[in-house]
Amino acid sequence: MKMKIAVLPGDGIGPEIIKVALDITKVVCEKFNHDLEYNTALVGACAIDATGNPYPESTHKLCMESDAVLFGAIGSPKYDNDPTAKVRPEQGLLAMRKQLGLYANIRPVTTFPSLIYKSPLRSELIDGADFMCIRELTGGLYFGRPQGRSEDGNTAYDTCVYSKYEIERIVKLAYEYALKRRKKVTVVDKANVLATSRLWREVAKEIALEYPDVETEFLFVDNAAMRMIQWPKDFDVMVTENMFGDILTDEGSVITGSLGMLPSASIGIHTSVFEPIHGSWPQAAGKDIANPLATVLSAAMMLEYAFGLKEEALIIREAVNASLDSCYVTQDIAKDNMPYYKTSEVGKWLIDYIKNK
Repeated sequence: MKMKIAVLPGDGIGPEIIKVALDITKVVCEKFNHDLEYNTALVGACAIDATGNPYPESTHKLCMESDAVLFGAIGSPKYDNDPTAKVRPEQGLLAMRKQLGLYANIRPVTTFPSLIYKSPLRSELIDGADFMCIRELTGGLYFGRPQGRSEDGNTAYDTCVYSKYEIERIVKLAYEYALKRRKKVTVVDKANVLATSRLWREVAKEIALEYPDVETEFLFVDNAAMRMIQWPKDFDVMVTENMFGDILTDEGSVITGSLGMLPSASIGIHTSVFEPIHGSWPQAAGKDIANPLATVLSAAMMLEYAFGLKEEALIIREAVNASLDSCYVTQDIAKDNMPYYKTSEVGKWLIDYIKNK
């Protein structure tokens, strides 16, 4: 298979973790005789420094011409600590989502047996938890208009807006994923209070009729938040609006015990983007200490969902699990009084495992 990917390392630890994920992708493609073409472009603070634009036109052009995007992280103290900055790295991420039409963020929440002790939840609650959060990414409060403040500054307002079309496409996507999994969809809303949530529930009920083999349940967001902690193994595919999804997916990351382990995919109208859920951790940049596993697992998601290469994705996940079982990991997830390894060393271990598998 011929594959063309855009590689956007971004800021902070982004270049280091992306290098590991890209090297592993190359090895897998060599092993399975795929033709991989990749090109690198700027995004975030490094793009502002070079061009004045956090998502330059040249970067967008590359993304549009590629089959998938492998993305690291963005963010820099240089801009975070400057209240007068007119352009910020995070604007690059929003621009990329908007211009690529990335309307769905997909985050698998999976526990790793050797990391269960890292979770604040009891092991019997989370052992075997495996569900997928699908968050609508381009609507709701974050993009609704009008928004602003009163002239005296004492009142602020945001508007939550959703159209039927926006809800239909994200809910249908959730059902399609459920068909490939355990055939259960949980629609999360606040229909007892919000008009937009009532529209969400109305549309979801219509779509549920098209998928009679899939179990459907509706939960208010507060109840869903509690159940994620009480019975995380009860979920299969969860779908919800933008802000609820933002909060619930971060809650879900706690179940695994480490932000450094969770990949994600942003699916859209044009090219899909695959990235770890964590930030750029600028304090660690260049120190070769960042955990690359979430980015490596994002590369596995890219192979599976962008190219349909399930076996290739599986061998990457097997390698990650083997590194965890062997305790060949970075400091953040190393067990007490056990040795830990550099980012590049973990990458080499994973590559050797895949080559010898």
